[in-house]
Order: sequence, then C-alpha cells, then structure tokens
Amino acid sequence: MTSIEGALLDFKRLDRLAAGDTALHRLDPRAKVIVTFVFIVTVVSFGRYELSALVPFFLFPAILVGLGNLPAGYLARKVALLCPFALVIGLFNPLFDRAVALQLGPLAISAGWISCASIVVRAALTVGAAFVLLALTGFPAICSALERLGLPGMFVVQLHFLYRYIFVLGEEGGQASRALELRSFGAKRPSLATYGSLVGHLLLRTWLRAERVHRAMLARGFSGAFPTRTVGRFGMAEAAFVAGWTAFFLFLRLNNGAQLLGSLLTGHFS
Repeated sequence: MTSIEGALLDFKRLDRLAAGDTALHRLDPRAKVIVTFVFIVTVVSFGRYELSALVPFFLFPAILVGLGNLPAGYLARKVALLCPFALVIGLFNPLFDRAVALQLGPLAISAGWISCASIVVRAALTVGAAFVLLALTGFPAICSALERLGLPGMFVVQLHFLYRYIFVLGEEGGQASRALELRSFGAKRPSLATYGSLVGHLLLRTWLRAERVHRAMLARGFSGAFPTRTVGRFGMAEAAFVAGWTAFFLFLRLNNGAQLLGSLLTGHFS
C-alpha cells in the first residue's frame, strides 16, 4: 500500500504544475474544459476499426505540453500506468473478431487486433488529454469551471471531496501498511485474513479521519461551497482557443489526416 500512497500523493505534482505562468495557464479554465471535452467526444466517436485517423489527434496533447512547459516524460508515465487496463479489455476482441482486415505479406491481421489497437490508442488520447488539462488548470479550477458551465453545485462539491479524500485514503493506507510490516516479524506474505482485517481497519480509520476533517471545515465556516482565489474572464483569447481547436478536431473527424499527409508526401516525392 506504500506504493499506492506514493502514486496518489504524486498526483499533487499536477496541482503544482497548474501554478505555471504560461499563456495556456492564464486562459480561463472554462475554455480548456470545453476544448478537452470536445476532443474526448471527437476521439470516442470514431469507429472501432478506424486506427490511422486517430494518429493526428496526438498533436493536441503534444502541442499543449510544449506550449505549457509541462514535463512530457512525467505525463507519459501517468498515461502508461492506465493504458494496460484498456489493453486487457481490447485483448478479447481478437478472440471474437477473426476476420482478416489487413494482409501484410504472409502476415494476416484480423479486425480484432485493429479494434484492440484502436481501444488502446483512444484510451491513451483521452487519458492524456485529461492529465494535460489537470496539469494546466488544476482540479479545483476545473471544478469551478464545471460549476460555471452549468454543472449542479452539489455534484461539483462531491467532486471536490472525492479528490481531497483520495489523499486521505492514501495516507491512511500507507500508515496501515507500515504498521503491518513492523508487526509481521519478517513474514513475506500476510494471510488473507490479515488482509481482510487490514482493509476493514483502513476503511474505519479513513471514515474517522474524514469526520475530523469535516468538523474542522465546519468550524472554519464551510457552507457547502469551495471558495476560489481567482475568477477568470472568457475573452477573445479563450474564444479563439475554443474555435481554433474545435475547427481542427472537426476537420480531422471529417478527413483522415494520416491519409491526407501520406498522399501529400507520396505526391511530392513520386
């Protein structure tokens, strides 16, 4: 559980990255949320056999990472941690969809493998866009933007609490794991009953800790809404940001960008 605690606490680095001072950081959070939402909807709207058309969409997170001075390696590692879950889901496709879709010499590639690759690519794109949004904006600012865009305030408060108490759970889990190691006397693998007791104590400790945090918030005047430090203004820069990226996504949705680029290169060098 110590490694889980470290992984959860490492997400705090995203909030630190959101304190940057680039032009993208200074944009109103609503513009970045809208563009990311349009990007995700566009990516998931492709058919399961459309793979090459998804490749140009990697330009969106790559450009934002470059303009926002974000650590590309750190974000890539975060995306790589979640992609195996999409791969596990996609691996069932070749078992049920065995029709040959592509012939590369003696190698026949079934449609199931293409759809599997499409699932992984779409997962990498959507998760990567979400991490870039967090690194450029910060979770509290995203929640504020969602509320200003019309999301119910109660749901936004739940998102705030979910994000904050994930770290409480990680901290309590790390403490319980270290206590178990100190009391195991060098045992390599605790029994299943020990793990069951550990999980029960973890849930109880987390619940009690959350109650103390909630009482402390009430004592400090919490009234059901999280105050924000700054209120952004949706101006011309935000409108241009939304319109430009939306037009780009629409163009890539209606045209296979990879095929267009291949045709240009083939025509130029032929």
